[in-house]
Amino acid sequence: MQNSSQEVDAPGGDPPAVKVLASASLFSSFSRSELAFLAERSEFIDLEAGQRVFEAGDPGDRLYLVESGSVVILSPEDGSVLAEFVRGDSFGELELLTEARRNAGAKAEGAARLLAFPAGGAGLKEAMSGRPEVAARILRSFLLVISGRTRKANALVKENSPWVRELQRQAYGDKLTGLLNKAYLEESLPKLIGVPGASVPLALVMMKPDNFKEINDRFGHEAGDAALVLMAGELEKAVGKEGTAVRYMGNELAVAYPGKDRAAALEAALALQARLQALDLSGIVDERDLRLSISLGIALCPEHGTEAEALIKSASALPLVGRSRGGSLVLFPEDGA
Repeated sequence: MQNSSQEVDAPGGDPPAVKVLASASLFSSFSRSELAFLAERSEFIDLEAGQRVFEAGDPGDRLYLVESGSVVILSPEDGSVLAEFVRGDSFGELELLTEARRNAGAKAEGAARLLAFPAGGAGLKEAMSGRPEVAARILRSFLLVISGRTRKANALVKENSPWVRELQRQAYGDKLTGLLNKAYLEESLPKLIGVPGASVPLALVMMKPDNFKEINDRFGHEAGDAALVLMAGELEKAVGKEGTAVRYMGNELAVAYPGKDRAAALEAALALQARLQALDLSGIVDERDLRLSISLGIALCPEHGTEAEALIKSASALPLVGRSRGGSLVLFPEDGA
C-alpha cells in the first residue's frame, strides 16, 4: 500500500483530493474552502489487485473514498463478498464516527486508488481540531448517509425479494418436506393475527394421517417419510397463495389461512382432506389400494381465541380426537369435547 498525501494541483482546476471529495455524495454539499480543509488532512492510497485495505478487528480510524477501481467488503466468517464500492463511493464512515473496530475486511478487486480521511488514521476529533463548524457538517452528513443506507436495507427486507425468501427457507425450512417449519408458524402467526381487540380473521388448519403408524410399521420409516413428503408437496400445491403450509411436528402438517371465516375454512379443510386422501401411494408401499386417512382440526381467530399459542394448541389436539373416533374427520374445538 502506497500513501501520498501531497498531490499537485491540476492546471486550472482544484487539487485532486478536492475533486474526489466533491464527487462523493458524503461531501457534495460542502463549500470549496471546507473541501480544501478536508483535503489537507487526507491522503491518497494506491492499491494493487487483491491488496487489503483493512482487516476485521482493525481500528476504524478513517473513512475511504474510491477515486478509481473498486473495493469489496469481505465476511470475516467465510471471506464471501458482502458489498462492493466503486468510483465515487465512500465506506468506513460508521466506524470512524463511533471509533469502533472494523467488523469485516476490505480488499481491492483490481488496481484501485482511494482517498483516506483523515491522513495517518489521526481520528476524527484530532483531524477536526479548530474547525468545529466543519466537524458538525461532517457529523450531519454521516448521519444522513448512514440513515439512507438503513432505509435501503429496510426496503430490501420489506420487499419479498428472492434472496429474502431464500434466507427464510434456510432459517425456517423443514429439510425433509421443504415446507416451512414449526418455528416459522409460531413466530409468524402472532403477526398474522394482529393485536388483541383488532385481530384479523384467520383460520388455522392442522392435520395428521390417522394410519401413519400402520404405514411405518408395515413398510418401514423410509416409506413413512416418503408418504409425508408426498403429502407436503400436495398440500403446498393445494394451498397456493391462499395460505401458508407448514410441517409442524412429526407427521403433523398445518395451514394458516388469513381472512378465512368458518364456512371458508371448512370448505378449504374438506378440499385438502379429499386431495390428501386421494394420493396414490403405490410408488411408496407394496399395496395398491392403500390410501391415507386424514383427520383435521380448525381453530378460528377471533372465534376460538386471539392468541397464537392457544389457537395452535386447540387445532393441534383435534386430529387425535378425529382418529380416536374412527378417523377421516374435520373438527372444530367445540366438536372435540
